[in-house]
Amino acid sequence: MKGISIKNDRIMFYGNTAGYVEGEKAVVDTIFQCKEIRDYLLKERKMEVEWTNGVYDKLANSRPNIDGSIPVLKSCRIYQLKPDVNVLMKFIGYDELIKNFGEPKLENYNVVYDGHLETNDLESIYEKFNVCHPDGYSGHSLSISDVIELYSSKDSTFHYVDSFGFKEIDFKEQEQQNRQSMKL
Repeated sequence: MKGISIKNDRIMFYGNTAGYVEGEKAVVDTIFQCKEIRDYLLKERKMEVEWTNGVYDKLANSRPNIDGSIPVLKSCRIYQLKPDVNVLMKFIGYDELIKNFGEPKLENYNVVYDGHLETNDLESIYEKFNVCHPDGYSGHSLSISDVIELYSSKDSTFHYVDSFGFKEIDFKEQEQQNRQSMKL
């Protein structure tokens, strides 16, 4: 199709960046949802299509990486401590958690949100989950001791909400180690 193409993992629709390619999937903003782009992606490119709000704005407003590429909009999960964990673990900074309880453990947390946002910026995510909760959010306002996961089909990063800012943590490695020990 003449007006639709994929260049550098970006889906172009008549000169507009409509979405991006993530593995074997096309993530396209809902404002471009039409038969023409759907047929191109499904039939010609044999790609699964995920229609997502905010992709166009994210791509249009993204600052390029050092290599000139545009960062991919990642999905987001929010983890909050389970109600039955030691109350002294809740709402404390990372250093205090390490000192008194050790590293944050995945088994102590529930996922209270899993979805797409229009940003990968941790400060913006923190503000969003305090001021205007998105649909599907079942937790309290984002607070110290919560964990933000930014993920795609290629990678995942976890960020502990600290007293000031965020601390990247290794939740994923814990999860993989737990699965391996369960197999033994």
